[in-house]
Amino acid sequence: MAIIYLDNAATTRPCPEAAAAAENAILNRWGNPSASYSMGREARVLLEEARSSVAQALGGRPDELVFTSGGTEGDNYAIFGAANRQRHLGRHIISGQTEHEAVLEALKQLGASGFEITLLQPDENGSIPLSAVEAALREDTILVSLMLVNNETGAVNPVGEVSRLLKARASKALLHTDAVQAFKKIPFTVKSLGADIVTVSAHKIHGVKGAGAVWMKKGVRLNPLMYGGGQEGGSRSGTEAVPAIAAFGAAARRKSADNYRRLNDILRTELPGAVFIGRDTAPHIQCLSLRGCKAEVLANYLDSVGICVSRGSACAKGRRSHVLRAMGLPADIIDGALRVSFSEYTTEDEILTFCAELKKAAARYFGKR
Repeated sequence: MAIIYLDNAATTRPCPEAAAAAENAILNRWGNPSASYSMGREARVLLEEARSSVAQALGGRPDELVFTSGGTEGDNYAIFGAANRQRHLGRHIISGQTEHEAVLEALKQLGASGFEITLLQPDENGSIPLSAVEAALREDTILVSLMLVNNETGAVNPVGEVSRLLKARASKALLHTDAVQAFKKIPFTVKSLGADIVTVSAHKIHGVKGAGAVWMKKGVRLNPLMYGGGQEGGSRSGTEAVPAIAAFGAAARRKSADNYRRLNDILRTELPGAVFIGRDTAPHIQCLSLRGCKAEVLANYLDSVGICVSRGSACAKGRRSHVLRAMGLPADIIDGALRVSFSEYTTEDEILTFCAELKKAAARYFGKR
C-alpha cells in the first residue's frame, strides 16, 4: 500500500541532498569538530559550511547562528536565556495562548520562579492582534515571544509589526519568534521580521531530526542552557551533531517549494462541506473540520488506507487542542478537526485521494453526504 503523507508540519521526508550530507559526515568526516588535527578540521569545515547555508537562508550572518538539537531546545534557549539575561530590567513577558508547548511550558516554569507572564488571546483567525500586544506592553516587559506561523492552524502572527511597535515605544523588550513552521515555507528574512531571536528546525525543511538553530541579532547575548566545553561560541556546550547539521545545511540550500497554494485550492474545492479554520493562513498548513464527526475516527480510517494526517500538533498526545480552544471554537468543530500539511513532495493526486477517502469515512461512520 502506497503511503500518502500529509503531516509535514510534524516532520518532513529528508531530501536526497540532506541524506547524502549526513551519510558523508557519518562515514567520511566523523572527527570531533573541536579537535585540532585534520579529521577534526574536516568535520569543522562541514559544520561551518552548514552554518553559512542556514544563515544565508535566513538572511543573516553565520556568526549570529547557534546550532541546537531542534526547535524545542531552541525555544527553551531563547525563552530562558532572554529572561535570565534581562531579569535586571524587569520580570514581565508577553506571549500568546496559541504558542507551541516548547514556549508555553518554558513560560510556565518562569512563572513559577517569579516572572509575570501575559498570554494573549488570538482573534477568530488564530492570530495575535497587534493591538493586544500594544495594550499588554509595559515598562517592565523584557521579552515578547510570538511564533511566526502556528503549527496547528497556519495562522500568521504580525511579528514584523510587533518589532516596529517595540522600536516606536523604545521598549527594552527582546523579540523572539518561533519560525520553525515558517522557515522556507513563507517569504521572510530576519531583517524583514525585525526580531532579535529566531528559532528554526531542520526536520521541518527536509533535513534530518536532531538539528536546529537559533539566530540572534548581533549584540544580543543569551545565558546558556548547557555548560561544558564551550562549543558554539560558548552559547551551547556539547559536541555538535555534525551529520544532522550538515544535512540541515544541505536542506537549507534547496529552493523553496511553490506548490502549496495550488494544493490548498484543491482541498477547498473538493471539500465544500468542511469548515476551514482561519483566514489568510500560511499555505502549507490547513486545519479543517467536518462538523459532527470525530477526528480520531477519521484519522484512524485514513491511517488504515495509508493516509497520514494529524488531529493537531504532533506534540499534543491526544488532548483537545489548546490552540483551537483559545480561538473560542465550538466543541464539535474542535473534535472534528484535522491538520493537513504539505511539502514539496505532495502531489495533486494525493490531495484528491485524501479528499475522496475523507468523504468516504464521513459517510460510513457519521452519515455525512
